Amino acid sequence: MADEPFELPIDGVLDLHAFSPKEVRDLVPEYIGECLRRGITEIRIIHGKGTGTLKAVVHGLLKKDPRVAGFKDADPGAGGWGATIVRL
Repeated sequence: MADEPFELPIDGVLDLHAFSPKEVRDLVPEYIGECLRRGITEIRIIHGKGTGTLKAVVHGLLKKDPRVAGFKDADPGAGGWGATIVRL
């Protein structure tokens, strides 16, 4: 059942805790596209603190994406360095 697709809510918050770095490479750009289609121009990507691998993958994807106007670590109440705020 783990391979069955499931629908993510498109609400401007993407929690990546259940995903591997490999899955994130496709998921993040697709999520950005869907947010833009729905008029959402600021998103919060929760990658967790951990080893920093997932954060590095996410930031690498954001740097390459022309739809991204900018990004920064979230404020402490929104996850601090365990989450990234993205402006589209």
